[in-house]
Amino acid sequence: MSVTVSSPGVRSIYGSTRSPKLLGSLSWPGRVIMAVQSNVISVAPILTKLKKDCATPLPVLRHVADAMASDMRAGLAVEGGSDLKMILSYVDSLPTGNEKGLFYALDLGGTNFRVLRVQLGGKEERVIATEFEQVSIPPELMFGTSEELFDFIASGLAKFAEKEGGKFNLPDKQTREIGFTFSFPVQQTSVDSGILIKWTKGFAVSGTAGKDVVACLNEAMQRLGLDMRVSALVNDTVGTLAGARYWDDDVMVAVILGTGTNACYVERIDAIPKLQCHNSTFGRTIINTEWGAFSNGLPLTEFDREMDADSINPGEQIFEKTISGMYLGEIVRRVLLKMAQAGELFGDSISEKLLTPFMLRTPDVCAIQQDTSKDLEVVGSFLRDVVGVSSKLSARQIVVEVCDTIAKRGGRLAGAGIVGILEKMEMDSKGLIFGKRTVVAMDGGLYEHYPQYRTYLQEAVNELLGPEITKNIVIEHTKDGSGIGAALLAATNSKYGHNF
Repeated sequence: MSVTVSSPGVRSIYGSTRSPKLLGSLSWPGRVIMAVQSNVISVAPILTKLKKDCATPLPVLRHVADAMASDMRAGLAVEGGSDLKMILSYVDSLPTGNEKGLFYALDLGGTNFRVLRVQLGGKEERVIATEFEQVSIPPELMFGTSEELFDFIASGLAKFAEKEGGKFNLPDKQTREIGFTFSFPVQQTSVDSGILIKWTKGFAVSGTAGKDVVACLNEAMQRLGLDMRVSALVNDTVGTLAGARYWDDDVMVAVILGTGTNACYVERIDAIPKLQCHNSTFGRTIINTEWGAFSNGLPLTEFDREMDADSINPGEQIFEKTISGMYLGEIVRRVLLKMAQAGELFGDSISEKLLTPFMLRTPDVCAIQQDTSKDLEVVGSFLRDVVGVSSKLSARQIVVEVCDTIAKRGGRLAGAGIVGILEKMEMDSKGLIFGKRTVVAMDGGLYEHYPQYRTYLQEAVNELLGPEITKNIVIEHTKDGSGIGAALLAATNSKYGHNF
């Protein structure tokens, strides 16, 4: 479609250009724009429909929160009872601060693995010292055999352990114990064992699915003669909760908002009908919700549906696909591509880069929203250098508006999910959640680095709970909590107890 652009400018708080053709108000923090160019007008219906389909007014948030709580109950009642797996972690005792000794953590969740050691000094000294290293996994091992991968990991652990010294001290005749954070789908069978369901995140390792991943690692360490054992197998969300709980007894929920997303929380044993023959001296355990699979009543657009259909897991992980860092940039790209095709947003040619799936990343979307310059020069430079398109100011304003729309929906839905978890806990605990200080530990790059997303999340929590309850709910960033949390859970489940 060819469009003749006859009107050159915009009306804004920074100046005025008169024209009879007005798109209407485009707004985001600190800026209200009246865009007038004909190419802008041609994409107006797409933007209007996008905003309508992504809208998260209070009734939508309330439905999402209630549905989250309902699905949690269904998942606790019977295996496969809802989209939420509600996996038992077998972590019944959380760190108290009394833990002492030297413990290791291994975090395997992507193309790198991280090893960490921590010297714990009990109530008085707490964390005496920590050290960590990150090791890249060669691409060929992601498609190799189970033995090759775990031998490589064990070798990295051995090299790291060789550097132990200084403030790190292991008592004589003790085996080094590890908390193993394994961020792939696992059916946990005890606190120190779990069966791999399938590899994800680009891994296609043969010979591991259906096996105990702890046994795989322990056997690799034995082949090397490495005197170490795994005493706790944990999901990264569970590790985050444990790490935050070590410093703050009021932590009851942990959420990760990064490339992917998940949440876990402290649950009462008697509130888990599907649980049989599991005795807990503490009467509680941590439940890994796997909330990325939630899908009930989410406001979805044509772009979400197309992205889902094109994904490697269509029909699955719908909540994750609307709120996590892996997908926000791709949704924005698809919107901009349609605008470019339908309304010549960036001129009469379509950039090859804009046609490339996942070329637009969520950090790019965040950077676009941080541009406060008068003419959105940073946005213009990004569109030129990364997307390969030239842009007028009016087009750049629309790009910002699209980014804000997708981030706002994601943040507010994440906030509603958190409220759903809290409300489920509150209903079962008779006022013991909302009636006192309750902390939600947050980790992940999306939450940490995207201020608008964070703000939208908090706003949704405030709207749903109201000022009186909200003042007791603390959402607190816990950076890199899962690593030290895994080491702490190794200490909590140590075969030596705490008699150091």
